[in-house]
Amino acid sequence: MIFVTGGTGLVGAHLLFELTSAGEKVKALKRETSNLQQVLKIFSYYSENSKELFDQIEWVDGDILDYFSLEKLLQGVTEIYHCAAIVSFQAKERGKMISNNVEGTANLVNAAIENRVKKICHVSSIAALGRLENGEPITEETNWVPAKKISGYSESKFFSEAEIWRGIEEGVDAVIVNPSIIFGPANWENGSAKMFKAIWDGMKFYTKGVTGFVDVKDVVRTMIQLMNKSNFATVKNQRFLLNSENLSYKNVFTQIAAELNNPKPNIFASDFLLSIVWRVATFVSWITGKSSMISRDSVVNSNVINNFDGSKITRTLDFKYLPISKSIKQTAEFLKRDMQS
Repeated sequence: MIFVTGGTGLVGAHLLFELTSAGEKVKALKRETSNLQQVLKIFSYYSENSKELFDQIEWVDGDILDYFSLEKLLQGVTEIYHCAAIVSFQAKERGKMISNNVEGTANLVNAAIENRVKKICHVSSIAALGRLENGEPITEETNWVPAKKISGYSESKFFSEAEIWRGIEEGVDAVIVNPSIIFGPANWENGSAKMFKAIWDGMKFYTKGVTGFVDVKDVVRTMIQLMNKSNFATVKNQRFLLNSENLSYKNVFTQIAAELNNPKPNIFASDFLLSIVWRVATFVSWITGKSSMISRDSVVNSNVINNFDGSKITRTLDFKYLPISKSIKQTAEFLKRDMQS
């Protein structure tokens, strides 16, 4: 039995599709308030038998902060894919996010040890890796260093990953993936999918920063390959940075706009302009009580150059990344279909 956390998110939903398509027996954790229609919608992008595949999932209500619930739910489970995490760049949510992501991972590791689960695949992030100056490539070996400008999300992913390394020391075999920015169809109002929706809505600004991008199906398929019994013995207790290409935000925004048949963003958002924007957004959020998509943490690296080396996975497995141009094209097609339906 395979156990999946975060099954309603971008990576989790695509993972569930691949696992059920392969005929795997899957139990997926969700909250009582989770929107399963979003998962079914993602399934429908890829299969005419989406409802049949979706119905193969054993959905269970629970919370990764409830250790005793997890301990019970993991009975009979042989492997875990841990995709669940709060993602936020709002200062007021920093403490809650760090607590949830780290404590939840610790609970999952402890429950896995108690139930003698054989292996775990943990979805971390490039946010859990360090940064290098002068645009030098960041790899799996680049150490994370705490600093004042580190986002709460980065801190939460680093210490969540630390719980996995602790579990490895205590006898659980695990593999960690550190994806860069993941492209793929999801809730168009959240995460990286919001980037496509913003350009669809006519966003005019761009930044000159450089970062890494990877397609969601590449992330999911590498996870499954790493956990495959024919590979796991040689890859266990390692981390794999997953990154197809390093591109500027300007380049990516231009490609997305072209695929959506919209004007490309043409106003450069300098660091000074961004500093004004996030302060105004914070003030408006304080007045209205509504969270803003723009915050200091969300824009701090918008004009910074960070290059990521995702080649380890291609040297380890028989795997080739999908070009980001194709990922953008596919994701844009799904958005257009949704917006025009």
